[in-house]
Amino acid sequence: MKVRFDDIISKVTSFPTKTVAVACAEDTPVLEAIKEAKEKKIANAILVGDEDKIRAIAKEINMDLSDYEIIDKKDTMEAALTAVKLVHEGKADIYMKGLIDSKSFLKGLLDKEVGLRNPEVPTLSHVCVFEIKGFDHLFFLTDVAFLPYPTLEQKVDIINNTVKVCKACGIDNPKVAPLAAVEVVNPKMPCTVEAGELTRMNEEGIIKDCIVDGPLSMDLAIDPEAAKHKGATGRKIQGDADILLFPDIHAGNLVYKTLVHTTEVKNGCILTGTIAPAILTSRSDTKDVKLNSIALAAVVAESMKKEK
Repeated sequence: MKVRFDDIISKVTSFPTKTVAVACAEDTPVLEAIKEAKEKKIANAILVGDEDKIRAIAKEINMDLSDYEIIDKKDTMEAALTAVKLVHEGKADIYMKGLIDSKSFLKGLLDKEVGLRNPEVPTLSHVCVFEIKGFDHLFFLTDVAFLPYPTLEQKVDIINNTVKVCKACGIDNPKVAPLAAVEVVNPKMPCTVEAGELTRMNEEGIIKDCIVDGPLSMDLAIDPEAAKHKGATGRKIQGDADILLFPDIHAGNLVYKTLVHTTEVKNGCILTGTIAPAILTSRSDTKDVKLNSIALAAVVAESMKKEK
């Protein structure tokens, strides 16, 4: 099934509206995204942070705050813990990063008393979903922002985490491409060895609900013509990968930023492996990225609710 961001937004509006708890909501792009999310019936929000600054920004962007709950917390860490506690207690469905550094945001998320760590999932991972002009489906890039050098075991968890996001978006049997510079296992290139091992684990049913084929170079993963020219017609993935699994954060982050700054894209990002979705975007990300991230988190939250 070919899925676009418009399909995700349509899906979100078909089920009960989710609530986002924003940590340090005193940020213009965040409040712009929250405002549009409410207008489009994607999500409601509870705004946690410096109330004076929140109201000042809301006035600048013509945002009516009468329908929002605002919790005044001027201390950054207090704001993070308050927001994450709302999700932990079921008063909100999604934990979102506002004008707060990632370290403090994650400290709240991992708090032993009110955090969102899932004891059944050993690895948290980040997934960024891209709609790229010229391609007819979404790409799920992982991990581009959280795990620096994932081990083989962590790559298994990353795949499992990301498959759940794909399923929530309507992709039932996603194709996973463990990426490398070459398409064959080379003992001198450890990431190709691990890619081959991931493929074997998938074939043996250890990694489920997806198709894993690696190692794969980027062109074979995303370009059917390249797969044809290289004679890769016997591969399980022939330019039609859904999930692009990077060998390390450097490769993932370089591709992510290249796409953002050189192509026409829509994208959204969430942190996975938690008991509820967490929106971990950069403070420099635009309103549109944050809005897409809210929609993505909402469909994942609904999927997790159904699983429970």
